Amino acid sequence: MSIIDLLPSETPIKAIPPGEVVFTQGDPGGLMFVVIDGEVDVLLDGKLIETVRSGGVFGEMALIDSGPRSATAISRTRCLLSPVDELRFRELIVREPEFAFLVMRVLARRLRRMDVAR
Repeated sequence: MSIIDLLPSETPIKAIPPGEVVFTQGDPGGLMFVVIDGEVDVLLDGKLIETVRSGGVFGEMALIDSGPRSATAISRTRCLLSPVDELRFRELIVREPEFAFLVMRVLARRLRRMDVAR
């Protein structure tokens, strides 16, 4: 099951052109994003660490811990993104507990990859 499948039909969608900065490392993080369509590059200190594709999420860590962004996100292609703030995140978890599990799985995978890169 994809994270997209768990989003309600009234989910807000934001169109982003290629090359647009979605957020910058160090910015405050009140949103995470679900990639509905397209690709987003995630860069740490200017180095590409991941390309997030349709069905993926990014920005989850800053949303969960209310800390600054740990990376920069730039659209690689034209993208359709669904922004998720803390209230929507909590609502999704209550309505679809699987949503929380899928986000935690993404977060764990990224943390493991960062440990290996050190």
